[in-house]
Amino acid sequence: MLPASGRENSLDHDSSITSGPNSHPKIVAVANQKGGVGKTTSVINLGACLAAVGKKTLIVDLDPQCNATSGLGFETAENPSILELLLGESQQFSPSKHGDIEPLSILTGSPDLVGAEKLIAESEDSVRAVTRLLHGLLSVSEDGYDYIFLDCPPSLNLLTLNALTAATHLLVPVQAEYYALEGLAAIMESLEFTREHTNPNIELLGLAITMVDVRTNLAAQVESEIRKHYGDRVFRTTIPRNVRLSEAPSHGLPIILYDIYSRGAKAYMELTKEILNHGT
Repeated sequence: MLPASGRENSLDHDSSITSGPNSHPKIVAVANQKGGVGKTTSVINLGACLAAVGKKTLIVDLDPQCNATSGLGFETAENPSILELLLGESQQFSPSKHGDIEPLSILTGSPDLVGAEKLIAESEDSVRAVTRLLHGLLSVSEDGYDYIFLDCPPSLNLLTLNALTAATHLLVPVQAEYYALEGLAAIMESLEFTREHTNPNIELLGLAITMVDVRTNLAAQVESEIRKHYGDRVFRTTIPRNVRLSEAPSHGLPIILYDIYSRGAKAYMELTKEILNHGT
């Protein structure tokens, strides 16, 4: 369950976060409390694919592991760190632009987010720290963003609740494994909690089945069960287990720059098309 602080700070979602130049960005929280499900891989590669077709895209690395930051070839920021921005201790919002995919930027993560839970809980309106962060980012952006991806920690904690409170959409990567449905129930409960207490306007963008090994019967069985339970809320495209997809982060590259002809690259390009056709 998400922390009780969400109940104590129940607020209407502030739609003014989408005001300003290039208004109404799609703010996508990418979350699953299970680690190792392809969450950050999806953030990096969907962000890169959308930017490659001209969508101005920002990735905000909210995971203390900072894998989105390193996976795009960046160093973690120290002055100010993203935690200082979340706590309002700095107003120096300076996302880093990707050198090879011009419309793609990232607000780099910081390992000190590992201690964010207690500090954010002590701040005013503790469920809205990420919302305030996005206000600040949009206020200094010259022409806004089409998409903002929030890479959440692999847990349903206060930082994840903050991301869901700030988001317009939730994207859930689901690994094709035995315990996938059990984990899905928890994140869907969190979505309903967010709608009831902090952000009634958040929508489910979809469930993306990841790390599919087509050689096993288990993967097919899990995919069938997920589709049976969640129907058209599951994207048609699935993301395969792919060596090139696994190698790309160690080179600081999204898959479309590392090996655009790989199965992983083709899958994320197809998933990007689905997201664009979704109207988001």
